[in-house]
Amino acid sequence: MRALPLLALLLLPLMLTHCRTAPETETDDALRARADSIAQRHIIVDGHIDVPYRLTNYEEDITQATETGDFDYPRARAGGLDAPFMSIYLPARLQDSTGAAKALADSLIDMVEGFAERAPDKFAMATSPDDVRRHVEQGLISLPMGMENGAGIEGDLANLQHFYDRGIRYITLTHAKDNRISDSSYDTTYTHGGLSAFGEDVVREMNRLGMIVDVSHITDSAFYDVMRVTEAPVLATHSSARAFTPDWERNMSDDLIQRLAENGGVIMINFGSSFLRSEYQEQGDTLRQQIGTYLEEHGLERDAPEAIAYYAEQRKQHPIGTVEDVADHIDHVVDLVGVDYVGLGSDFDGVFALPEGLSDASHYPNLIAELLRRDYTEDEIAQILGGNALRVWEEVEQVARSMQAREAE
Repeated sequence: MRALPLLALLLLPLMLTHCRTAPETETDDALRARADSIAQRHIIVDGHIDVPYRLTNYEEDITQATETGDFDYPRARAGGLDAPFMSIYLPARLQDSTGAAKALADSLIDMVEGFAERAPDKFAMATSPDDVRRHVEQGLISLPMGMENGAGIEGDLANLQHFYDRGIRYITLTHAKDNRISDSSYDTTYTHGGLSAFGEDVVREMNRLGMIVDVSHITDSAFYDVMRVTEAPVLATHSSARAFTPDWERNMSDDLIQRLAENGGVIMINFGSSFLRSEYQEQGDTLRQQIGTYLEEHGLERDAPEAIAYYAEQRKQHPIGTVEDVADHIDHVVDLVGVDYVGLGSDFDGVFALPEGLSDASHYPNLIAELLRRDYTEDEIAQILGGNALRVWEEVEQVARSMQAREAE
């Protein structure tokens, strides 16, 4: 075997930091107890949970245990989740209908506000990191909001102020199709070759207001345009590492992750099976086809209660992937740029398949236990769980104050 260079030998302990296992003297029960304790002691921020739009298709009371969802109050409380960003999701089909996207956004914001109004002993609206920390002290789950798809802006920068005033604190610039702001990684049209001129104005105005720019869903070219324009760090609120899904632009390449870290931003790892490994995408497609065949054979419309219940049951009974897969993505980002630039963005209630052991909001301790096995320290885990995301949010607020002060001079 060829001898390692002296520098490599000196760096070897650091290179192996996250390859070691937990001490052999610690039992599985003790490890799990430690993971549960960490989950309850430290703030967990999840960058993206799609429960509002899910409830437009099948209404359930999320203050109680639900039958079909990934997120509800009992699950979140059991998992230690403190600040799930509620996704105000706007389908691409609304982009060409004047007023439709904005109207849906307002109605979903109303819904989230209703969660807090109907259960003030459980939920509270949050528009700042200080809100989140105060709610933790009060024993409440914070409900910050992010808009998934900037279509709600509808070509009018004044609507950014409207949604900021309504509590939106990040905007995913686009979703499944190119829109007025940005090209989408799911589209092949490349309408703007990145951000549009209007999209650049949107990023600047978001910086000025104190709204986080979410770079999930956009093309690589659009990402680099954002990096050129933004004065504030950004989040990829629900993306994973492209190293595990080559040629799938929806995940972030190593080059993008490195540039994100230079910006001070954070990639929040998506738990969805299709984001974890390329082979899981085919497995998910097969399961989805099997469900579709069952519904057709039994004459069930997809929005029928029986169909929704069957769909949910099959998702839970057929997990795809493992907790270790999610930890692998975290390892990859940490090895590439460091622990300061990674967080969690489960995409609960927004993805079809999830891994075994991470199928709902009660399961964050399972991931924490795996990180402990990989010898992450409690401080590092606290950063991943929420510290890094809160740091970006605070820096975005600071940039906004600075920009507004310059305007006032």
